[in-house]
Parts: sequence; C-alpha cells; structure tokens
Amino acid sequence: MNRIPVSLLAAAALVLGSAPAQAQPKEQFVPAMFYWVGPYAAGGSGIAGGMLDYLQMLNARDGGVNGVKFTWQKCETEYNNARGLECYERLKNMGPTGATLVHPLSTGITYSLIERATADRIPVVSIGYGRADAADGRVFPYVFPLITTYWNQAAAMVRYIGEQEGGMEKLRDRKIALLYHDSAYGKEPIPVLTDLSKKYGYQLATIPVPHPGNEQQSQWLQIRQLRPDWVILWGWGVMNPTALKNAARVGYPRGRMLGVWWSGAEEDVIPAGDAAKDFVAAGFNAAGTSYPVIDAIQKHVYGKGGGEMEDRSRIGSVYYNRGVVFGIITAEAVRVAQNRFGKGRPVTGQQVQWALEHLSLDERRLKQLGASGFMPVLDTSCADHEGSGVVRFMRWNGARWDIVSGWVEPLHADREAVKVKYVDSARQYAKEKGITPRKCPAD
Repeated sequence: MNRIPVSLLAAAALVLGSAPAQAQPKEQFVPAMFYWVGPYAAGGSGIAGGMLDYLQMLNARDGGVNGVKFTWQKCETEYNNARGLECYERLKNMGPTGATLVHPLSTGITYSLIERATADRIPVVSIGYGRADAADGRVFPYVFPLITTYWNQAAAMVRYIGEQEGGMEKLRDRKIALLYHDSAYGKEPIPVLTDLSKKYGYQLATIPVPHPGNEQQSQWLQIRQLRPDWVILWGWGVMNPTALKNAARVGYPRGRMLGVWWSGAEEDVIPAGDAAKDFVAAGFNAAGTSYPVIDAIQKHVYGKGGGEMEDRSRIGSVYYNRGVVFGIITAEAVRVAQNRFGKGRPVTGQQVQWALEHLSLDERRLKQLGASGFMPVLDTSCADHEGSGVVRFMRWNGARWDIVSGWVEPLHADREAVKVKYVDSARQYAKEKGITPRKCPAD
C-alpha cells in the first residue's frame, strides 16, 4: 500500500474540532466523521449537529453515561471514500479505549470500512443507509444497518404506492421510474424493486443521475417520454431540489413522486420553492421541536451558550433530528455495554458490538429518553442487525412536513422475501470472502 504524505493526509481529513488532547480515563471517544462542505453538506452538517448536540446534552445534564463523558473529534470526509478511510485511520485509536463505533454517513465509505473495521473490532453503524444484507449479523458481526435498510424501504414504498392506487392488484401494468443517484447508495433498491415488479406486474424503469446531480435535463426528457405513474426519487444533496424543479418544468405532478429518506428533508424541498409542494417522502424520524429530547438539548446545550448549529432554525429539522437519533443509539449502546461489562468506565468497540446486538428501545424506553413518536422502536439481536424495518411517510405542504401515515412496514410476504434476500446475499458475500458465518442463539 502506498504511504500518504502527512501533509496530504492533513489536508484531506481536515480536523474541524476536537476532544481534549490527552484522553482521560472517564472519557468515551466517538469519531465525528461527517461532511460540512460540498454538495451534500446540508445533510452532513445537520446530522452531525444533531448527534453531537445530543452527546453534549448528556454530558451537561447527566455527566455522560454513569459519569463517563463523551468526547469526539471532527474529521471532514467530503462524502469521499478515500477521505473517509483516512479519517477512520486517524481517529480509530483515539480515546482511552479507541473508537466506540463509527458513523460513516455514506454507503460508499461503509462498504470501504467493512473488512477493516471488522478486523479492528469497531462497529460500523449505518443507520438507514449502507449495505442492506449487513442486516444478517451472522456474516457481518460488526456492521449495523439499524432501524431499516434500503431494501425494506423499497418494499414499503411499493406497498404505499399500491395503497394509493387502490390495492396491490392495481399495480399491474403501472409504470414506476426510479430516478437514482448513480452510486452504490443509489443502486441499493434496484434488486428489490425489480423482484417486486415481477410479482406485482408493474413496469420498472431505472434512470441514473451522475454525481452530484445538478444536471438532469436528459433524465427528465426520458421521464416525460416514458410518462410513468410514479417516480421514486432516490437522491442526495443538490440532486433533490434539482429533480423537483425539473419535474415542475416538464409538468410531472410532485404528488406522484415518492422520495427516499435522503430526499425528504427541509434542505431538499425549500430550495425548490413551490415546485416541491405535495412531494411525499419516507422517513424514520419525525421533524419538529415538540419533543422532550429536543427541549433538553435547547435547555442544557443552547441555553448555556453551546451547540453545533449556527443557524438555530435548523434545530428540529429532519436532518437535525436524524442526528439526534444517531446520538440516542450511540449513547444507548454505551449504556447497555456498561450494564454488561462495568458501569462508570469507558467501554471498547468490541463491548459496544455486543451492546448493539442487545438493544431494546421499546416505547417505555423511548418515553424515558423523551423520544416517543420521534423514532420507531428498535430491537436487535445477534442475527438481526436491522431491528425494526419500518418507515413513516410525510408530505411537504409548502412550509412543513405533514405526516400522512403511521409506521409502515412492507407487506408480510414481501418482508419475508427481503429477509431471504438478506441471507442469500450475505451468504454469497461470505463465500466470496472465505467467511464462515457464526452461529447465533436462534440458529
């Protein structure tokens, strides 16, 4: 492997903030590998802000977890695989026990880290993104695509479309176009949407959009010619408002567009203006500030002059609240690990891996955390690294997101088919890599 000059490494992995220079015994170190610049900065900065504000709130209000305070260091990845790896290597050994876990916030970086982080025994937590078949913990013990994967979301989207059409049988001969970011992330739903097209009889057209997505004229010419009944927008960053503006330009109704959860935030719709009205998107967290957990952050962080968000109007936005979900799961994993391996002291990545397989965020616990209705329940196991599998749909009314569904999961048969797909794909990966799947208690 070629060595990277220190000067280039420093430029590529810009440190934006830091934990104390000398790690103390009562510190739990969490790498903050996010992106605050570039075409995807809105998502990266919002999620980073929510997660770090939540950890800061726990430090201020509770002294961390059982007296162990969270520390972190920021590292700019620019949503770039090479820089993500550089950040990981820079941060993985920091703190008294090394990295607690890592949030790559990028499907590409997640793929790049799977083997490396597994060897280092550092959990890769990809909440709502990443490699879908990593839900099978028997093959991917250190990878956690928590809450729900792209595959289950795609199946839930098909269920939603079927219900809007008046029943799943009405999907026959309908046309669905997938307008997707031409990356590993964007390609994730294609296998499931293809399988379900054979089952339900709809015609599927897949239309890629090159990075970063601000040029889409040819794609929307194709959509205008195809005249699909529905367009699924699987975008990220600048691609999303660009798609909505182009839809308005060619006269495609936004009420017939359904977005992935990375296309359904304020930063995706506000720049599109009136062109975004009636657009529907999936989500696995709520927007708004009317939750006790957000009140706690406002009181204990911003009320004392702290906080990550210079623009406080973003507090309570979809991306910010999603970051709070990241923070909740991070802290709960540390709490569960301490309960098992010793309270009041930092835990290792290996111990946090055990905790991530034993999470039980039921309604009672969510209420204690001030997050009831804020996120879905989550219950993981050795074999199940997803733990939920539901989404909620919301519609942009021109000023805010209105929730238009409860927590939706794929139809039972489709969800079972997705589980089979997890196993088959994971087993194929294991075969290619020479991995012997581990046994789990339920096996």
